[in-house]
Amino acid sequence: MREILQRGSLRLNELLDEPANPIMNKESLPHRVNVTRIQGFFLSSKAGLLLQRLWQIRLVRFFVVGAVNTLFSYLVYAIFVLAGAHYNLATLVSTILGIIFNFFTTGRIVFRKLENKRFILFVLVYAFTYLVNILLLRWLIDGLGMDKLIAGAVISLPVALLSYLLNANITFREKRSAVMPEPQG
Repeated sequence: MREILQRGSLRLNELLDEPANPIMNKESLPHRVNVTRIQGFFLSSKAGLLLQRLWQIRLVRFFVVGAVNTLFSYLVYAIFVLAGAHYNLATLVSTILGIIFNFFTTGRIVFRKLENKRFILFVLVYAFTYLVNILLLRWLIDGLGMDKLIAGAVISLPVALLSYLLNANITFREKRSAVMPEPQG
């Protein structure tokens, strides 16, 4: 964990010693603001400050939001499979609902960019991940004889990671400046 934080130019000691937001520091709140004891303790505790700082790291936000998105998609998939739908249909419905849900959570929370013009790229990324998902399911279920629910669970994380990588590098990529810096030296 320390190495990941150091790579992001953050040191663990800084995370614990500096308040993430001076306004949220218990001592700096005006007396007229009514803060409950639990909120005040959490905001002034080292754990609370650490959580606030960690939330600023995109990779941490991805893991949290990715877990919610993966759970959402898997629950839709499982409901359809348990209702008797073929795994291809269950995956299709899960993917369509997941795309809509994921665009808002991933765009807003992970990448902090929610522009409607990015939705088409987001859909294209998910069309590709849907194809990968179906191919993996077909291989695991039809080829290896794995249970449909277990196969869906096994491929959820790899497909979610593929989706993150494609969205980070295609959909929500920062625009590079057209002006090239002049070489020095």
